Amino acid sequence: MFKNNEAEETKKSAETIIGSGLKVKGNFQGKGNIIVEGEVVGSLKTDNYILIGDKAKITANIEAQTSRIGGVVEGNVTIDGHLEITASAKINGNIQCSSLSVEKGALLNGKCSMGQPAKKEVKQKENQGQS
Repeated sequence: MFKNNEAEETKKSAETIIGSGLKVKGNFQGKGNIIVEGEVVGSLKTDNYILIGDKAKITANIEAQTSRIGGVVEGNVTIDGHLEITASAKINGNIQCSSLSVEKGALLNGKCSMGQPAKKEVKQKENQGQS
């Protein structure tokens, strides 16, 4: 879990914030931090950090450098670095990440693959198919 000053720094540096009263549909792609407290249907992708709040509902695939998930996610999660899954999280989809922490009480229905950065592994598989 984040400490108060860590959460404040994340909010200050966020490029996109989807508040708790919002429901949005579409494909979101950015380079900065993304915070989701509301509902998203589509896809979420950033070169940085995604924070999924405890009451958020995501029906989308998620791609990021690092992430913290506390809400409901219906879709696959691909994280190059560390993924933190909190006790309130419910994930229905596959996870690919380099490192993972899961709090007691979290639900995960899907496959979990860990190790090297996720995007590198996908690129290696694509290159093997071209040989």
